[in-house]
Amino acid sequence: MMIASYNWESNSFTQHTETPARVAFRTAVLHVADKAKVVLPDNASRIDKAITMVLNGHVEMIDGKCRVASQTNGKTIYHQVNGTCTCQDFTQEKAPNGFCKHRLAHGLYRRATEMIQAQEPVVEAQAAVPAETVQVPVQHTEAPASANAYVLMNGHRVQVTLRDYNEEMLLERMAKILERFPAEEPKEDPKPEGWCSKHNAPMKLNHGKRGSWWSHKTVDGQWCNKK
Repeated sequence: MMIASYNWESNSFTQHTETPARVAFRTAVLHVADKAKVVLPDNASRIDKAITMVLNGHVEMIDGKCRVASQTNGKTIYHQVNGTCTCQDFTQEKAPNGFCKHRLAHGLYRRATEMIQAQEPVVEAQAAVPAETVQVPVQHTEAPASANAYVLMNGHRVQVTLRDYNEEMLLERMAKILERFPAEEPKEDPKPEGWCSKHNAPMKLNHGKRGSWWSHKTVDGQWCNKK
């Protein structure tokens, strides 16, 4: 599975392979976020933005201190987040409960990292066993929500598969895909000559002294010669 992160400074997307470690981290982030929404329901929209920041790699820990990258007026600004934040949402006390998206991103990142570290198995090195033979079992985690759709791209019918750990986010992404590649209107099959569009039935070509004409008998025993 491939995922993409957006770099504001280079204005580009970077493709990443969804490794088991990334899957585990993403699962942990979403798990912590769900719990945060229960405790901080007024911050739900900010928590969703914080999820995006964490999963796109905008949270950094430098010398034990956290900084979070954010875009303002097309420029990337790094906010120092350590119990407080330098953004206006926090300094002007707009964020409910004092939790701006940057503080929330720091909290999600820290708690998810702690969860991953707590779940990692400890391997004790033994002198009699070469390091190359020590194998740590890796648990592969599948995304619980997925969706498929066929779209038309440049005249080609392409299957698009989306996976996510949040059903609402998955449906939003799929809606954007379908909006970008709308389905073609079904084409009506051409009717053969002598087809009665009124009764949606075939007619028979008759010949007589007055010429030729099409007609068919209806279910009530009447004759119809209208196309």
